[in-house]
Amino acid sequence: MKNLFVKIAAAGLLMLAPAVAQAAEGYSTANVNMRAGPSTRYPAVAVIPAGSSVEIRGCLSDVNWCDVEFYGSRGWVSGQYVQASYQQRRVYVGPQYYRPLGIPMIRFSVDNYWDRYYRNRDFYRDRDRWSRGPDYYYRDRDNRDRDRDRDNRDRDRNWRERDGDRDGRDRDRDWRDDNQRDDRQRGDRQRGERQRDDRRGDDRRPDRRDFDCRPGDPSCDE
Repeated sequence: MKNLFVKIAAAGLLMLAPAVAQAAEGYSTANVNMRAGPSTRYPAVAVIPAGSSVEIRGCLSDVNWCDVEFYGSRGWVSGQYVQASYQQRRVYVGPQYYRPLGIPMIRFSVDNYWDRYYRNRDFYRDRDRWSRGPDYYYRDRDNRDRDRDRDNRDRDRNWRERDGDRDGRDRDRDWRDDNQRDDRQRGDRQRGERQRDDRRGDDRRPDRRDFDCRPGDPSCDE
């Protein structure tokens, strides 16, 4: 009976051992961005210097991207920038080496992965849009940018129209003011001319023929 329990415990440990040891040591081959998801369109979370050691926690089966750990941080790196030791040589990590290297094939979910590792990151607040994929996020962002540009153009056009209307009103007011000023100046000139004419009329000496001469008045003798 005792031997039976020992065998069962040993079998259980053998079953658990692969799950615990599912990781492989790798090395970055260049200064590469570690990203928040398996695509260059996901945000970068760190830069792994060339030659740095990383722990490969798992890779995707459909695309050559791996979940790695670097100095306690987690993120995704393309397998074309990661090498691992295999049969006393270094090979680039690819699907054909996942099983020999002990690298598990995993799936990626923005919700689970970001909840676990990126809650304190600025891009986490856009998790709902990122969860639909980077293509959707950038398409949505491009649409928002186009809407914002269109709104800015509409505001600029409205401002120009308002400025044009205001300039037109200012020109009309200036034109009316100029006409009124010209009318006042013209009226002032006309009044001045009439006043000068009146003064000249007052200054003319009366013609003696304008008066009746009294008999015997020497001034009446021509």
